[in-house]
Amino acid sequence: MKTAKDYSNHTTPTWCPGCGDFSVLRSLQAALAHLEIEPHHVAVVSGIGCSGRISGYLNVYGFHSIHGRALPAAQAIKLVNPDLTVIASGGDGDGFAIGTSHTIHAIRRNIDITYIVMNNQVYGLTKGHTSPLSQTGFVTKSTPYGSIEAPIRPGLLALAAGATFVAQGFSAFQDQLVDIIIKGIQHKGFSLINVFSPCVTFNKINTYGWFREHLANLDEDKNHDPSDFQKAMNKYIETDGLFTGILYQNHHQDYYSQLPGERKVPIIKQDLDIRHKLDELMEDFI
Repeated sequence: MKTAKDYSNHTTPTWCPGCGDFSVLRSLQAALAHLEIEPHHVAVVSGIGCSGRISGYLNVYGFHSIHGRALPAAQAIKLVNPDLTVIASGGDGDGFAIGTSHTIHAIRRNIDITYIVMNNQVYGLTKGHTSPLSQTGFVTKSTPYGSIEAPIRPGLLALAAGATFVAQGFSAFQDQLVDIIIKGIQHKGFSLINVFSPCVTFNKINTYGWFREHLANLDEDKNHDPSDFQKAMNKYIETDGLFTGILYQNHHQDYYSQLPGERKVPIIKQDLDIRHKLDELMEDFI
């Protein structure tokens, strides 16, 4: 029987007290424990920013990538070793600014990984700048008169890109977040989990109290059908993206299972010593 402690490396996080990322870390550890996945069968790839530190606090394989590039690394790891449970993580700037293109193409490929976005709607590591998910009018050091840009809607973007699993959680609703992460990992395909993870230092608007007041819970909506694409799209628009729960899920085949002549032996287990083949090729030209 695994516990959350089995996935902790006992490194003290450097996040600000009250940061929502603490809950995301704990929820991921609890989800892995529930699924009883051996730590050496898990790889967590993170990007840059406050959220990017998460890979350094887990007792699993960790890869701290560069800004916006967590998903390319995570996809490569999964394709080379499909037996690993691969989790990608990052902030809203990492996934929806410099990494937007990677996010869109990872979604449409439907590679079997789980992407957890810790969304605080601000650039916390750089001391409070507007992010692509900040609301119009949001005042920061980079937008002293308020942002004039419309925010990206992660769920709508994901649905339009062909996502097979889209969900949202909230750091204060840890039981629900654990359940969402469990289901995201179990989903055979790309899982996007957008987590509202408040920045208590630089975002004084989108606070824990604000989210409690504005978020709808899809688990309590008896009319919500996560298998219905059109209803999922309508629900996102209806709630203005302010909800928690699983928005949409279908079971389209994942990328690896559709590869021509599906690999029976993962690359990690193949003999990659090609020196003798190179020698044979050279002989043809000598």
